[in-house]
Amino acid sequence: MLPPELKSETFRAYSPEVRKLAVENIPAFRRLPLSFLPSLLRELIEYDYKFPAERVALRAELASLGSLSNGEVDEVFRGFSEIKLSPQLEGSDWVNSPAQFVEQLSAHLWTTHQLDAFRIAATKYGDHLSALVRPEPPPIPRLGISVIGQGVVSFDGSLFRKLRPHGTFFSRIKPENGLSLLLEAVAARAKSHPVPYGHWYIDGGEPASHDSTLTCISYSALEPTRTALLARIHSEIERPGMGPEGLRSIMAQLRPSDLGKQATVDEVLQRFQLKLLTEGSGTQIFSTTFAQWAAREALRRAQPLTLLVRFAPRQRQKAMNELLSANSNQPELDVMGSLIDAEMGAYYNWLDQQRLSGAEKSCFLVWFENHQSVLAIGPSIPRQTESGSEADLARLLEWLV
Repeated sequence: MLPPELKSETFRAYSPEVRKLAVENIPAFRRLPLSFLPSLLRELIEYDYKFPAERVALRAELASLGSLSNGEVDEVFRGFSEIKLSPQLEGSDWVNSPAQFVEQLSAHLWTTHQLDAFRIAATKYGDHLSALVRPEPPPIPRLGISVIGQGVVSFDGSLFRKLRPHGTFFSRIKPENGLSLLLEAVAARAKSHPVPYGHWYIDGGEPASHDSTLTCISYSALEPTRTALLARIHSEIERPGMGPEGLRSIMAQLRPSDLGKQATVDEVLQRFQLKLLTEGSGTQIFSTTFAQWAAREALRRAQPLTLLVRFAPRQRQKAMNELLSANSNQPELDVMGSLIDAEMGAYYNWLDQQRLSGAEKSCFLVWFENHQSVLAIGPSIPRQTESGSEADLARLLEWLV
């Protein structure tokens, strides 16, 4: 089947809401090249499990496609139309299995030397979409908080080197009850500005709070799922002929029930957690990688107003087969190496926050846990400055926000 042949019954296997959206947009779908359309359907078919911000963005994209004239479609998608596909791709079930089509398309583009042409076409479409669909500014300035260095007793090096040019380094902040003060401030923002999936707490270890007003995920809470996944990975890689591409395909098709997860009232968050473990590299075995990747994906997908990320010590590096094996032994922790990981992770958290709407008004804070060192960034905070002012973290947040 090719896009011009699409009919209402083509989408009968989709969920009711997704099917309704697909049928409404059939006239737009019929005009799109096959090298592009399955990528769009891959996002649409997951609509039921997307965050509100993603749903708004996808609906806006569909509306923009429907508003294009035939001439504009030809212009915007010319690069995609020039991609030559194999008969196998054209004959595949790309409507019901768009993710598998996209994966096979990547291999096809690589082997036929069309990857650069596809990248150029995708960049052109992305620029067109960005110019046409402007994200709404957040109702309040975004606040990002990173807590690093858990378990580190002393550190003689210089922290926050990449962030210092953008804000003020405070060297005498009172650390007492620091984490509690930050969590209370985050919960207060969530209560005063309630937004679905708008306020997050991500912990790379054992969470210090389970406030119901926050979207909370943690490395420790996902231990049963991680253990089941590692066992599955270990079993698959021992099969003859299993390579990285085959393993990636298997992991992409996993569902929460495959790893022993029971259905919950929040299937959106459950799917998000599964993707963290099946799509992230190292999220299954390194807590610092989990925290950083979870923050990245939360910012990219949910676009929260508030995000507190607490990094915890990760296990030491070992041979990959040993890391992937399901082992009940207590792992040896690398506290100092985790501090270095978390410092860079905090910098990436700030960069990812800056990519969202309202970046010019957003605020960011990173604290060396249980120590006096804090770096703050915001419109009211001087850049590339150091301060010896004494205050607790609650007072500093008042200055910042």
